[in-house]
Amino acid sequence: MLRKAFAPLLPGQTVAVIAPAGPASAEALAAAPAIIEAMDLKERMYPGCFACEDYLAGDDDCRLADLHAAFADQDVAAILCLRGGYGSGRLLDRIDLALIRANPKPLIGFSDITALHALMSNAGLASFHGPMLTSNLIKASDPAAAFGLEFLRHGMPAGTLLQPALGESLVHVPGIAEGRLVGGNLSLVASLIGTPWALDVRDTILVLEDISEAPYRIDRLFLQLRLSGVLQQAAGFLIGHFTSAESPSRVLGEYLAGLGKPVLSGWPLGHDEPNWLLPLGVQARLDADAGAVELLEDVVTAALVGKRV
Repeated sequence: MLRKAFAPLLPGQTVAVIAPAGPASAEALAAAPAIIEAMDLKERMYPGCFACEDYLAGDDDCRLADLHAAFADQDVAAILCLRGGYGSGRLLDRIDLALIRANPKPLIGFSDITALHALMSNAGLASFHGPMLTSNLIKASDPAAAFGLEFLRHGMPAGTLLQPALGESLVHVPGIAEGRLVGGNLSLVASLIGTPWALDVRDTILVLEDISEAPYRIDRLFLQLRLSGVLQQAAGFLIGHFTSAESPSRVLGEYLAGLGKPVLSGWPLGHDEPNWLLPLGVQARLDADAGAVELLEDVVTAALVGKRV
């Protein structure tokens, strides 16, 4: 169970923007403050957002300092990642978990941010797989911003039922599974295997998505998950967007359909629109028949109970 659920994000509060992975364009950075102000929030952009070291948003020291400072800052109510790309994993062996435990607050991001989600999930901390500032929130066509803000504002208590319109079903296995929601980007989950920061997937609902990976590459990544025991350890699977020129449906079916565990695909999550906010590291019930995920513990406190969306 969560040691402490998050308080609702109130109008006028400050949101930290950090760049633990790749850099953003000057145009995207210029648009960022107005996006957050339109949410009736204040933005505090940390130095790494404006730095660029080739494919990284500043060097490791800079990006690590921003992450630590955002958690330590008592004026910051939530932490929003600027974008993904690459680089979060380079920080794992230097992150001060004691500082994060002492200052719990929502960390929101996806893609390369999966490395940070894994660290936090393994430590018993909640985080949010969801839209990033220059990846989704800058797009007026993506409804994910309003959706995520609604939950952070009004609550995600135990009993919240997530039942969105689903996309294309790549693989489906009926049934119900319970466990912590963990995971994110398939490539990142696979890359952590064999390290001290490998995602603990025992008796979990494993969330997976990826972008622009050909079926043979997805096959290779799932093979790594199977050979390492990850697929066998999970209790069920929640599959988000898999964007590529060729459908990976056959590959996903080959690796997941025969496990005898519930699989729900087409969930609006990952590198496509919409990209719904999903809490990670929290207990949930996956109902593949109903196409729903029910939260079994408070994530964002509120007076509402049994909320359906």
